[in-house]
Amino acid sequence: MAGFSDQANEFADVALVPHPAVTVIFDLGDRPFVVEDGRGARQRERVVAGLAPDGARGRGLARSSECLQLRLSPIVAHAVLGASSELGGTLAALDDLWGRDAVRTQERLRAARSWDDRFAIAEAALARRVDAGRAVDPEVAFSWRRMVATGGRVRVERLVAELGWSRKRLWSRFRAQVGLTPKRVAQLIRFDHAARRLAAGHSAALVAAESGYADQSHLHRDVMAFAGMTPAGVAVSPFLALDDVAWPAGRSPRSTMSPGRPDAHRASDAP
Repeated sequence: MAGFSDQANEFADVALVPHPAVTVIFDLGDRPFVVEDGRGARQRERVVAGLAPDGARGRGLARSSECLQLRLSPIVAHAVLGASSELGGTLAALDDLWGRDAVRTQERLRAARSWDDRFAIAEAALARRVDAGRAVDPEVAFSWRRMVATGGRVRVERLVAELGWSRKRLWSRFRAQVGLTPKRVAQLIRFDHAARRLAAGHSAALVAAESGYADQSHLHRDVMAFAGMTPAGVAVSPFLALDDVAWPAGRSPRSTMSPGRPDAHRASDAP
């Protein structure tokens, strides 16, 4: 979980770089902030962004804006959100998944006096919504973990052999419960690994060689397909810069970005 606030900028128009997690956003500010995808679909207030929404952007008046962002693995999101197809490349309204509880949770978040209180409210809301009966198949969970552990470089054929399932069965069950095919999810995880290497200042050639791409052209095609921008553009994306503050490695729980950039407040990882 991470909280963002922006008191300095008048207008925000930020590309949301795809990430291998389902993102839940509660808008807590005084000005409207809209998330839209490349197909023109728009959501506001309480938004669920699937694993790789096409061309997603956040737009709105940024001054006095605040939001709470939660990132859930699709394995957790399936049980917490009561969603399947919504976990794929789409935007959805949290109200459609949680009903009135989505509005009540947002109202409590707005009324909270501190970010720590907001994190506690959000964690309690997640815990209330966990439905053990909606747990994904153990084989699907295993496949997801193997993809994450290998940076998306495990082959589907290898997973099929390890599981003892047919390729067709794995493909069908994984897509039904995660929202994307195993191949697409592996590509997304590999892209995320590459994007963060690019943002850390590594050259595209080195990132391609160490992230499992056939060559630099292969990396370029994947980055364009997922993010709609070149590797150089991804490397300087403001959204990745925000991530570095919200989910820092070995830093204190609260960080503040440079002048003119939003503040970010981090909580411990959600369940």
